[in-house]
Amino acid sequence: MEHIRDVMTTDVDYCSPDDNIFEVAVKMERDNVGAVPICEEEQLLGMVTDRDIVIRSVAKKKPNSTPVKEVMSEHLVTATPDMTVQEAAKLMATKQIRRLPVVENNRLVGICSLGDLAVRDSSDHQAGIALSEISEPSNVYH
Repeated sequence: MEHIRDVMTTDVDYCSPDDNIFEVAVKMERDNVGAVPICEEEQLLGMVTDRDIVIRSVAKKKPNSTPVKEVMSEHLVTATPDMTVQEAAKLMATKQIRRLPVVENNRLVGICSLGDLAVRDSSDHQAGIALSEISEPSNVYH
């Protein structure tokens, strides 16, 4: 049985809560990611997603110099490295999240994304169902 530590991305770039929105957006572009963890001394405090920037910053006409602590999501769902891939997939499906920060001893040690799980050769049918539930388009735009 595979664990999160086996599939997670460990080379995770992060920003501090006092970095500004522009700096986070530049990291997103450079790293080709849609979310950046916000940490202080590797302790996870929040996440900023591309959606957070649009909804909590651009739509509210905040300047690019706004500290990310004003737009970050703070109530995060996290995993531990010893959580199984199936447990993570179920958690991601239940919470409808695409990125799962991995924390050990209050420190960010990685991120497990939907893509990390999707490329695995998991024979667990439940994991496949969970992943498809996250990926299903909503009916909001019909």
